[in-house]
Amino acid sequence: MSEGKSSSSSSRSGEPKRVRIYSRRGDLGETSLFAGPRVGKDHPRIEAVGTVDELSSAIGLARSFGLPEPADRVLDCVQRKLIEIGTEITSMTPDRHAVTTVQPEDIRALEERIDTFSASLPPLTSFVIPGGTPAQSALHVARTVCRRAERRLVALLRADATFPRRLVAWFNRLGDLLFVLSRL
Repeated sequence: MSEGKSSSSSSRSGEPKRVRIYSRRGDLGETSLFAGPRVGKDHPRIEAVGTVDELSSAIGLARSFGLPEPADRVLDCVQRKLIEIGTEITSMTPDRHAVTTVQPEDIRALEERIDTFSASLPPLTSFVIPGGTPAQSALHVARTVCRRAERRLVALLRADATFPRRLVAWFNRLGDLLFVLSRL
């Protein structure tokens, strides 16, 4: 079999073709940016998108513990947005490829959700020690992964003034939302 080609063929029964999950193209430590060049798997954009993927997985783990329906619904939307954001992070020219994902209204929507969920919580009187139920603990882990993703995006912004600041702001609010949800 040649590298990078699907090993499957169409089935006579009309079943869809199976696509091989591996390509071997990354075996030497490189991967491709969206509509862009091949870069090392340790490239800052790949580090950032990998952390965003890790964040989505941490949120998925938290959701698996059974969150209240409003929180679960919000986090489902967040996970879907994270997939879109990954494409924007790996695009060197997101405007050219129409992959601009976060708008000011998306940041305001997170703020509104933070305010709504916070309204039902008692005021904080001390630092919160992560823990509690499995769902609360998982949300704290998601929050810390979110803060790491935010730091990765700040590094991209510092290296490239054209990197979208709105992504950093959105992750900043998302970290706050995850903190509030951990207190529910």
